[in-house]
Amino acid sequence: MYRSNTCGELRQSDAGKKVTLAGWVQRARKMGGMTFVDLRDRYGITQVVFNNEVNPALCDKANKLGREYVVQITGTVAERSSKNAKMPTGDIEIIADELRVLNKSLVPPFTIEENTDGGDDLRMKYRYLDLRRQNVRSNLELRHKMAFEIRRYLDSKGFLEIETPVLVKSTPEGARDFVVPSRMNPGEFYALPQSPQLFKQLLMVSGFDRYFQLAKCFRDEDLRADRQPEFTQVDCEMSFVEQEDVIEMFEGLVKHIFKYVKNIDFTEPFPRMTWADAMQQYGSDKPDIRFGMKFVELTDLVKGKGFSVMDDAELTVGICVPGAAGYTRKQLDELTEFVKRPQVGAKGLVYVKLNADGSVKSSVGKFFSDDELKAWGEKMGAKPGDLLLIMSGKAIPTRKQLCELRLEMGNRLGLRPKNVFAPLWVIDFPLFEWDDETQRFYAMHHPFTSPKPEDIPLLHSNTGDVRANAYDIVVNGTELGGGSIRIHDSELQDTMFELLGFTKERAHEQFGFLMDAFQYGAPPHGGLALGFDRFVSILAELDTIRDVIAFPKNNSGRDVMNESPSPIDDSQLEELQLKLDLKAPKA
Repeated sequence: MYRSNTCGELRQSDAGKKVTLAGWVQRARKMGGMTFVDLRDRYGITQVVFNNEVNPALCDKANKLGREYVVQITGTVAERSSKNAKMPTGDIEIIADELRVLNKSLVPPFTIEENTDGGDDLRMKYRYLDLRRQNVRSNLELRHKMAFEIRRYLDSKGFLEIETPVLVKSTPEGARDFVVPSRMNPGEFYALPQSPQLFKQLLMVSGFDRYFQLAKCFRDEDLRADRQPEFTQVDCEMSFVEQEDVIEMFEGLVKHIFKYVKNIDFTEPFPRMTWADAMQQYGSDKPDIRFGMKFVELTDLVKGKGFSVMDDAELTVGICVPGAAGYTRKQLDELTEFVKRPQVGAKGLVYVKLNADGSVKSSVGKFFSDDELKAWGEKMGAKPGDLLLIMSGKAIPTRKQLCELRLEMGNRLGLRPKNVFAPLWVIDFPLFEWDDETQRFYAMHHPFTSPKPEDIPLLHSNTGDVRANAYDIVVNGTELGGGSIRIHDSELQDTMFELLGFTKERAHEQFGFLMDAFQYGAPPHGGLALGFDRFVSILAELDTIRDVIAFPKNNSGRDVMNESPSPIDDSQLEELQLKLDLKAPKA
């Protein structure tokens, strides 16, 4: 037996017990005739004492221990004379009488502590060391607990967990597929699933009326803080349901997890907002409603005053920042530079200060009178001491740019605390989105999303106005999950494919097995998928999902620890009957 106890469980009530511990040396320090070793395992840290007067040979051995050595120590639990209230085991220590080095360690490239001196790249290269840190480990422990609690909750609601294939057919709509060549079928490829969408619908046809899965999904897309090439979603589907049934079920799940993890009770229904209102008021289909600063349109007040930026604009819209009229010229210049960044893409920013003394100062004061500027403030509900930030241009990009500015102001003013949570549902999405480049409609969600029944007559006459039976759940400006009621009628599905530009042959080639299944009595069904990594990161109050994934990829999609992706042997390419044509990148 390597240990009788863990390094996190012993307390003052254990004093006098003979115990054996095993773990890693966090640190060792010599003080006079005593050597103190902090021994760490997954469960905590325990202080071990070696007395040079009692056992000089053992103390000398302890003095040679290095950081991260793996050791086994036997000794007696004793009450500490100088207690450490910051440690759960801070009331006791182990008086050692045996020490066995199980394995030595090189000096680690960074300190294995909560406030480490290792940068992101270094910690990712040595991720197996990074995972020894308590704050990183606690994220994975939270992930584990949430996964079990989600399973328990869904099981209590009659859901069955069913695994679906990982090697599937490529359906190149939306994000790019990761593809896998088949050795047994030369020239043919599997794809890794972007989601189990088709299979969970087939399970509904099969009569499994409540399915879920903690499903691994894969998308070959550019990465960011809340995106990885492989991720996990809580994937669910239900038969004989309408939109309200799905929303009620999964709002219950989300509330349950908030209570379980954070002891937060959401007693009222989550607010709901249509997609059109979200875009008009926040410039985003995933608005952060922890703070105000809703958009107010000023187009009718600003045109015809000789300021060409606003005269020629499709939309002029602004936000009122409470109490920020004291912003300095330097701070306002910083905001202007912020909106000009490529990630935002605006050409400039107009400000109006409504000073506490009733005076007005604006970057467009020579084009507009004080009374006109005050009228802007009245329309925006501003008070003396507030700051108006205004942007002009084409409607859609201007709203998106102002959204970025609103979030930046929320950050600057401390209005987006990570320990405050504001969930909502966004509903009534458009069914289609138009692409100017290809001059065709695309499905905003996926081709199997049902239109609102009352909008079905508009499918051919006013295609762009058709609303989807779709819904997203948003928390703090992050899309936590989304879903829809699916099309279960073959004729309506054919119409959908037609409007999306699929020929009958192409639709059957890609989705024939699902369309065939619908001929055998498909029930009405719908579902939802929650981003599990995102859910864990939100409740852990983190900025990125990388910190809740054991072995994540970096922003280039690389695992710098195991150095993947990497070339494969020529013999493997030969087996797959593949040849590489690595063209030089364009200058």
